[in-house]
Amino acid sequence: MNKITELTPSQTQAIQSVLLELLCEVRRVCELAGIRYTVIAGTLLGAIRHGGFIPWDDDADIGMLREEYEKFREACDEYLDTSRFYFQDHTCTKGYRWGYGKLRRKHSRYVICGTEGLPYEQGIWIDIFPLDNVPDSHIGRMLCGLHCFLIRKFMYSASGKYREKNPAKRIAYAAMSKVPVSAVQKHFEKYIKRRNRKRTSWVRILTFPTPNREYGYRRRWYEDMSDITFEGEVFTSVRDYEEYLTFKFGNYLELPPKEEQKIHHRISEFKIPEAKEVRG
Repeated sequence: MNKITELTPSQTQAIQSVLLELLCEVRRVCELAGIRYTVIAGTLLGAIRHGGFIPWDDDADIGMLREEYEKFREACDEYLDTSRFYFQDHTCTKGYRWGYGKLRRKHSRYVICGTEGLPYEQGIWIDIFPLDNVPDSHIGRMLCGLHCFLIRKFMYSASGKYREKNPAKRIAYAAMSKVPVSAVQKHFEKYIKRRNRKRTSWVRILTFPTPNREYGYRRRWYEDMSDITFEGEVFTSVRDYEEYLTFKFGNYLELPPKEEQKIHHRISEFKIPEAKEVRG
């Protein structure tokens, strides 16, 4: 196991090979269970701009409308290759503090600085994001966004009290972390049900920031999909990727400045599976 804070290019490539394994497993489970999924965010950007991973990226993102996400959770019990992978979210992992799921690789380790004390296994992961209905009116989405912000911060507080650089915010997170995570999750579950009583044309990941102060994404992006090639593998993603990527990133074909071309996370522990454990 390596104790590091920044990955080298060769380590990043090793991580990406595991991430591709995880993406392929999501695809396999979804095909077996008839679940609709989309490659989103930086993973879709990488597919369009680089033909695969953004060279300095160390994660991957899958999106599913809420009903598909619930099917995926159940399908993991039946179809997931548990010799290599495991699924986590707040419904099945004690102490879990994110409002979306993670599919992780067994026999690996990938711990973000400040999360060492969280009480669950932390292997290399990809994020599985559920998208829930949010109001069609902009002011309604703004109010929903404030509610989501507060839920997210309470969930994050156990890490934020260590990771936050601002002393005042660290104190605030420390106070928020005193609220039992079970109480936060109970409130979150009620809010999910409230948000999905009515179908809307806007959706969002409730516990993840949204861009451009729109506080949501168009539902049709996650319903109208087509195949896309990523690292030589075919996945499904947003058909109108140009509109989606412009909405999320602006001029998405322009590379960011050199100083921003770095991995998302600072890492305290890193281990990839042994070569004999890796299968395509």
